[in-house]
Amino acid sequence: MAALSDKLADAYQNARPRYPIDWFTKLAARTGQHKSAWDVGTGNGQAAIGLAEYFEKVIATDINEAQLKRAVKHERISYHHTPTTMSEDQMVALVGGDNSVDLIVAAQAVHYFDLAPFYNVAKRVLRKEGGLIAVFVYNDIIISPEVDSIMKHLVDSTFPFRTPVMNLAFDGYKTLPFPFESIGMGSEGKPIMLDIPHKLSLKGFIGFLRSWQPAMKAKERGVELVTEDLISKFEDAWGDDDDVKDIFYKAHMIVGKLSASDIERHRKRFESNCVVATLKDSNNSAVIASVTAAAFAGVAAYCAYSARKNS
Repeated sequence: MAALSDKLADAYQNARPRYPIDWFTKLAARTGQHKSAWDVGTGNGQAAIGLAEYFEKVIATDINEAQLKRAVKHERISYHHTPTTMSEDQMVALVGGDNSVDLIVAAQAVHYFDLAPFYNVAKRVLRKEGGLIAVFVYNDIIISPEVDSIMKHLVDSTFPFRTPVMNLAFDGYKTLPFPFESIGMGSEGKPIMLDIPHKLSLKGFIGFLRSWQPAMKAKERGVELVTEDLISKFEDAWGDDDDVKDIFYKAHMIVGKLSASDIERHRKRFESNCVVATLKDSNNSAVIASVTAAAFAGVAAYCAYSARKNS
């Protein structure tokens, strides 16, 4: 995602919706534990604040510092700037280590990622028992027939300036690679469709358009799509400038878990670091797992889990 100026970051924050809390209720209900969540590409924290209702800690990361400056503060959320120069191992360590995260969320973000390394990190940090990853995007806005008609023409005009990344979002993630096992909440090629209710003023809507990635990309190539003439058309269609409208963003979501083959690959990767001893007495048996000093935090938990399964 392009870095936003302070002014555009403010516009982005004002126009973007807060995700419905019932989304996070349903996701949290499907995870095995509620210790840690990772909101990757957090922006200004719209998803992180929802996750904080259900998880003991939320690690929220983004490459855009202007967005992070405006992030919603919460005692359970820690925000981190993650430049593109970070290695896979550094990212894993920052998030909490291998086998440490109960839920990964990428809200309006995953289409901007270099997918192969991101999915590698996700598969490492996801908890092998009960860990989930959810990606969602909204790609359309429903306001009123008059406004929507003008918006359609604007959307059509962005076509020459869209990147393959943007088209993933415009397609509602129907063409997004998603190498995780479905849990019945969408799957690769078949996201579920959802609505996000929001309230928006004319000023907020114009701010949305000016911070909209396709319009920004066109401007980088010397073409202004959000012209004064277009704004005048939207103003006429909107009606009262002070009118705050009930609108809907059309959203698409896919949720998955690690496959058995992913878990097996992870086990093989770390089994050489796990030294398991079983201690038995008259009442019970206990498992002790140790890891090499070089392994990241979270591997010990995986080793203990593996030992329990094999004992």
